[in-house]
Amino acid sequence: MLMCKEATRLMSLKRDRPLTFQERLSLRLHLAMCGACRNCDRQFELLHRVGRHFEPTSQDDGARHEQRDDTGPDSPGQ
Repeated sequence: MLMCKEATRLMSLKRDRPLTFQERLSLRLHLAMCGACRNCDRQFELLHRVGRHFEPTSQDDGARHEQRDDTGPDSPGQ
C-alpha cells in the first residue's frame, strides 16, 4: 500500500498527466483508507480550479503580465 507521501505525489501528478492504471488503482485504494489524503486531494482540486481562473486567456494574451513595475527610480514613492 502507498504511504501518504507517495499518495500526495500522485495526487499532484494527476493534475499534470493521466495516471497509469497501477497509479490510479494504488491511489484509489489509499484514498479509500486515508481521510487526511482524501482531504488533501480535495484541496488540490480546489487549488487547481482556482488557478485556472487566473490563467491568461487568448483575449488577454498575457497582458496582465505586462504591467509596469512601479519600483523603478522614477516611481512616485522615491
